Amino acid sequence: MIDFDSCVAQGLLRKIAPSKVQAEEQLKKAAVLLSEAKSALENDMPNSAVIGGYSAMLDAARAVLFRDGWREKSHACVASYLRARYGKEVGVSAIDLFDEYRDKRHKTMYSGDYYPDAEEAERVVGFAEEFLQKIPLLLKR
Repeated sequence: MIDFDSCVAQGLLRKIAPSKVQAEEQLKKAAVLLSEAKSALENDMPNSAVIGGYSAMLDAARAVLFRDGWREKSHACVASYLRARYGKEVGVSAIDLFDEYRDKRHKTMYSGDYYPDAEEAERVVGFAEEFLQKIPLLLKR
């Protein structure tokens, strides 16, 4: 697990101008991706559900980064940013689970012998729904 300071030092997290507009756009996109992940789940497409569920979480988390004035170049650094800046508000265990699902999405996309089952897909999509409920609360701060 890469920490926040290492992400910044390696250029994987970069300061940009804060943007509420980009944050709102990312949050809207996250909601669409979550809806698509749920549809994939209902249609017995666990690969698509895992990818969509994680993508929804990533875009929601990126909304926080944009609002705060950060751009990511690494999915792992998104989790590191949340852990460093919002660990108490979001919960470190929730951020750890987000990071675990990052790995599941990676395996789903790039490993020829990994196939998530329906139960795993349900867990990812269910957690994505919970995760997306937390992010607007951070954006109101």
